[in-house]
Amino acid sequence: MRALSVHPTFPSLLRHCWRLALVALLLAGLTGCAGQRRLDEVREFAALAPTLTSYAELSQRYRDTYQREQPYLSAAADQRERAIDEKRRDAYPDFIAIGQAVIAYMRALGTLAGGEQFSVDDQLKGAATGIKAWPDAGITDRHVSAYAGLTRLLARLVGARQQDKAVQALLREGYEPMQASLDAMSTVLRHYDKTHDNERAIVLGTLDVETAFADTPKDRLLAVLAKAHRQDKASEYRLLGLRHTLAARHVHEIQTRHQALVQGLDGAPASVRVATPAPPSTATGAQP
Repeated sequence: MRALSVHPTFPSLLRHCWRLALVALLLAGLTGCAGQRRLDEVREFAALAPTLTSYAELSQRYRDTYQREQPYLSAAADQRERAIDEKRRDAYPDFIAIGQAVIAYMRALGTLAGGEQFSVDDQLKGAATGIKAWPDAGITDRHVSAYAGLTRLLARLVGARQQDKAVQALLREGYEPMQASLDAMSTVLRHYDKTHDNERAIVLGTLDVETAFADTPKDRLLAVLAKAHRQDKASEYRLLGLRHTLAARHVHEIQTRHQALVQGLDGAPASVRVATPAPPSTATGAQP
């Protein structure tokens, strides 16, 4: 009697290969769907970058605080505010650089998710010089290190071509410095808000006092103009207060969206958490 073969026949091998191929195709399809979904989400995240333009605009306004205050200052207050103005102007480039690094990171993610080769944005060309800590504004060595780490990471991943892997690498390695940089932006915005409140107190307080002294028959026209000017300034400060609140919300949204993207990765960093910024301060009279 012929011994039964223990080796699979060719038809069975063929069927087995077809099954393996189908499983491989199914797994590849599932992986591809997950990867494509991630790329779509990353592109949506990157599209939020323009919402951070208000940070740059408010930074410029912060830098120019003294120019607006100066007509309303007494001699003693002018001397004090002039010294603070020098500190603001020294800190301004570093505050701007933080926002530029965050936007560059988001643009790099968006370009990678679109499958295109990217280059470091012109706004990062001066990143080699780094930034300094500004304790008065809440910018610590942690924020300085985060900025340096974010710019180094962007430079290292220039030209990456494997879409999903490159995106995951940028998300995973950029998580800590990106979150810390966004925390720095939230801290700076709170500092801007306090400076804004201080400016409002100076300007409106001066107008209130001077208008009261001008409220005589011979100065009636001057008093009317002063009151109209005060109403305009009060409206201006109210609208700017809303802009500070909206800018803080935009940073908060980007923080949480970025955290969610990293949380969805395979092998997400153990440190992933939601970093919720505090609401802008509403205190008045705070000094920078």
